[in-house]
Amino acid sequence: MKKFFTIIGGMGTMATESFIHQLNKRIPANCDQDYLDYILLNHATIPDRTAYLLDNSNPSPFPDLAEDIKQQAKLNPEFFAIPCNTAHYFYDDLQKLTEIPILHMPREAVKEIGDKYPKAKRIGLLATHGTIADHVYENEIKKAGYEFVGPTDAIQAKTNELIYTDIKEHDLVDRQLFHGLVKTMINERKCDVVILGCTELSLAQEREPIDGMPIVDGQIVLVERTLEKAMKLQKGK
Repeated sequence: MKKFFTIIGGMGTMATESFIHQLNKRIPANCDQDYLDYILLNHATIPDRTAYLLDNSNPSPFPDLAEDIKQQAKLNPEFFAIPCNTAHYFYDDLQKLTEIPILHMPREAVKEIGDKYPKAKRIGLLATHGTIADHVYENEIKKAGYEFVGPTDAIQAKTNELIYTDIKEHDLVDRQLFHGLVKTMINERKCDVVILGCTELSLAQEREPIDGMPIVDGQIVLVERTLEKAMKLQKGK
């Protein structure tokens, strides 16, 4: 196979499945051959990213991620996509391992704000505790000239409940909880835009979509950037 890309997934598996579903349904396909050529690596046993970032005595996910990048680079994909926000804490070190470009999901999500919400100033983030703690989104938001608005402890506790208890453990989305979190960030934290910075939250948006509120879904942005690059590859065959 030539002119393909590689998806480093499994963090978590259901969120990766959501990424693939969103990618495939956006392809203007009329037959099997119209779909994209890619390799999906579902590395479900990668150690938990948040657990490590909050306590470095826990197993690091970096060695597994580095091994995945190095193994897949031997196959010479055109680019990598990693549908896990928290894993982008290791982005710079992973990119140093290969000349093959790795799409940067948080960076692309922040770029999307300027296109969709040009008057936005205060940007809120809902994500895992690890993504909040690693400051990847916060740094990108501030670098772009916006004011970063993080969750309160109470909002973070409810976000953790939705991500870990509801979605990861039980594969269910509490619509009221999910919608309530976004509304709280907009109404109480006075956010102009809220970024969904966790792929489980993207899965929640797929299953129980929020309409009519200013949201940027990090995973959907990654889907769109992946599709743009992959369609160019397909046309160049």
